[in-house]
Amino acid sequence: MNNKYLLLLLVITLSLSACTTDDEDEADIEGNWIEVADFDGPSRSGAVSFSIGSRAYVGLGYDGSDRLNDFWEYDEERNFWVQRASFPGNARNAAVAFAVNGKGYVTSGYDGQNELKDFWEYDPAADSWTQKEDFPGDARIGAVAFSIDGKGYVGTGNNGDNDLKDFWEYDPASGNWTQIPFSGSKRVDAFAFVIDGMAYIGGGRNNGLYEQGFWQFDPIDIRWTAMLDLDEEDDPIARENAVSFAINGKGYVTTGSTGSAVRDTWEYSPVTDTWAQMTSMEGASREEAVAFVLTTGEGEAVAYVATGRNGQSRFDDLWKFDPTAEYDEED
Repeated sequence: MNNKYLLLLLVITLSLSACTTDDEDEADIEGNWIEVADFDGPSRSGAVSFSIGSRAYVGLGYDGSDRLNDFWEYDEERNFWVQRASFPGNARNAAVAFAVNGKGYVTSGYDGQNELKDFWEYDPAADSWTQKEDFPGDARIGAVAFSIDGKGYVGTGNNGDNDLKDFWEYDPASGNWTQIPFSGSKRVDAFAFVIDGMAYIGGGRNNGLYEQGFWQFDPIDIRWTAMLDLDEEDDPIARENAVSFAINGKGYVTTGSTGSAVRDTWEYSPVTDTWAQMTSMEGASREEAVAFVLTTGEGEAVAYVATGRNGQSRFDDLWKFDPTAEYDEED
């Protein structure tokens, strides 16, 4: 047989083998993504999100030309979006948000000229915003935020000149902020999630490198514990501008950048302090997206990932993730 045809046959055989292996590997990975109602606002990156009851709220961000101040509510049961009162502060991206006791809170970010530290409360019942006293730390971008047991937490980020590692606790009952120590390294654009009253902080960028340190925070003892480094087992979990969330006692990290936008998804077990790869997010690879968790009418917790960017392309799609479902390439 002509050597040219032998080479062609070898290439085809290897290609078919690679496809079969990829399909088998995908089938062995747990979790399923389903595209649902597109976000109704303009495509954007660097937005914020928080959940209150059975509703999620997404707003702010950057559309590639302008910074935005619109806010939208997502109804999980009816799978549609409704526009709510616009954010009254400066339009911005790279801010953070958290929810405590039925109210949403937004602070920090960048308005195109300055890093910010104003602090706002959203009341979904009245569909109104109230300005609170400023966040007491440096104005910053790329921070992390979360809430535990009726208090909110904001920390890390970059003040325009330097990366930061300070952390602050907000008590809405008193309106006071209290600074708390952080044992980890400075970082910007990290991720955070909360499992069973403990927060976990990881990823981000520090001194030009992807930060591998992964920390657990106990708000009762104000204690940080170093957990398994993110890349200790050669799993590429360290990244910046990812989204994260927690469902049913496990944490999840997906999307982000490791030099270019990615979409792989990882599950963290606090019981074993280990990570397992899940089905990759089925939309385009992206960074600077948002994520939130809602409870379905059947009482199941389901996560959502929306918006984000890949290079100069920005997105408005919304993807629902069920970590307990089998992967289905047809839905």
